[in-house]
Amino acid sequence: MHYKSQQHPQKHTTQKKIKTAIFYCLTAIFFCWSTANLTTIAQNTGQGGLGGQEMRNLLDRGNLTEAVSRIEQNWEEDYQKYFEQEFAARGKTAEAISKTLSRLAVQTKKKPALIYAIPRTDQLELILILPDRPPILRSVPSAKQEKLLSVVKEFTSEITNPVNINTTSYLEPAQQLYKWIVAPLETDLQTAKIETLLFCLGQGLRTVPVAAMHDGQQFLIQKYSLARIPAFNLTDSNYTDLRNAQVLAMGASDFAETANNKEPLPAVPFELGAIARQWAGQSFLNQDFTIVNLQSQRRQQKYGIIHLATHAEFRPGSPNKSYIQFWDTQLGLDQMRDLKWNNPPLELLVLSACRTALGDKEAELGFAGLALQSGAKSALASLWYVSDAGTLALMSEFYEQLKISRPKDPPIIKAEALRQAQIAEIEGKVTIERGQVRSSRGETPLPPSIPKLDSKDLSHPYYWAAFSIIGSPW
Repeated sequence: MHYKSQQHPQKHTTQKKIKTAIFYCLTAIFFCWSTANLTTIAQNTGQGGLGGQEMRNLLDRGNLTEAVSRIEQNWEEDYQKYFEQEFAARGKTAEAISKTLSRLAVQTKKKPALIYAIPRTDQLELILILPDRPPILRSVPSAKQEKLLSVVKEFTSEITNPVNINTTSYLEPAQQLYKWIVAPLETDLQTAKIETLLFCLGQGLRTVPVAAMHDGQQFLIQKYSLARIPAFNLTDSNYTDLRNAQVLAMGASDFAETANNKEPLPAVPFELGAIARQWAGQSFLNQDFTIVNLQSQRRQQKYGIIHLATHAEFRPGSPNKSYIQFWDTQLGLDQMRDLKWNNPPLELLVLSACRTALGDKEAELGFAGLALQSGAKSALASLWYVSDAGTLALMSEFYEQLKISRPKDPPIIKAEALRQAQIAEIEGKVTIERGQVRSSRGETPLPPSIPKLDSKDLSHPYYWAAFSIIGSPW
């Protein structure tokens, strides 16, 4: 009895030690597992999102048709939620998108391709859709989301700072972004003889000045005409000849006392005058630049192009924070759809003096969704405010290129007209010299109120990379 009584507490102590050891072993195993799978756990909190495990599984299995459908659906929901609008989008499969690109290649004699760029925590995913071919996937492990967005921030910071216009400080990040976003698809693009790129970009990339990405020899815009779209299903894929379109050109050099943004734009009268000399239509300045007059003019005449030479801001927060400044009042981004610019259809909306809060999620949704929200088929806008003289130079050349008619060729598409204007600045064919803008159409004197530029050439990306076609490139 005495022996057994001594054994019982020893047995109990041993069992307790075993249970404790098991507990600590299980805790250690769980800790190791959870640490190794933090990315997966984080992604699983949004299974349906593009950063989630569901998308990872689709890509790993090579199910790109379903992946494209999920991307389109996800980004459509982003824009619908931001604008609080239901956009009538007809869902297209990857195969249908490819066939549409093939049709447009025949119509325009410019072969287009669509690039989806999806930043993920662990890598960048690129999906390429070519005319009449199945989708192509390229994963870029070196472009982890945090690192990618850091380079994007450096890139935009170097380009948008006018202090740097006599340097090439932008070149290193420009080449790195090209290496990540374009180079993995370069062989496929060259083999297919692609000439127009549509970029459908994920969060953090929607306001990247893609035209200024650099391959080490030349800028991307020197190789392809470019457009950024919110989603292919939210983009008008019809093609229209614009050469005989009427232009409604409006703007302000000075604003009413009631205007919130009164900063003068002294080159606006010259900008509107240059358009009026090239295109049929109407032009209105200052007191006549009102929302009421714009609506009145549209009821009287079907204008294919509306050009607004005024301040426009894409700001953080809801769409009502962003606006277009008319002479006496502001039109909020949330109000644009009420103007019904899709009835009759507006081919092109031009905003020539925009600023965008680069890197902000809401601001980039507003900018990339401009054509969609306005009801216009395409929009041309700037990511940052370029000097008055620089804007006048590029706009004059853009409208000149858009009007060009080549024998036996279809009319130039909008994205190609912008490309040619940007190349003209890069190559020094559009310059500012002795108080005049020199372009392919001759010389335009600058008003004395515009400060003289330190540099006479406009080849630095600061002057031309801000401008972007949003929506349809056609």
